[in-house]
Amino acid sequence: MQLAFELLIIVTSMLIVLLILLHKGKGGGLSDLFGGGISSTLGGSSVAERNLDRMTLVVTLIWIASIFALGLILAANR
Repeated sequence: MQLAFELLIIVTSMLIVLLILLHKGKGGGLSDLFGGGISSTLGGSSVAERNLDRMTLVVTLIWIASIFALGLILAANR
């Protein structure tokens, strides 16, 4: 079980880095490659950017939960 959480933390860490790099900065970002350059004038941000925000949030929550679970497993084994 410990190994599974360690692998999950590694995979989600890499995904978080990738998703953050895809976000648009001041001058645009890699999200423009996936349709992020076409933004709506009403919302202020594109659908691609909002979906990227949601994916980043979900992966980050999984990462945090995995760290807590691994901590509990390690504390129980002491």
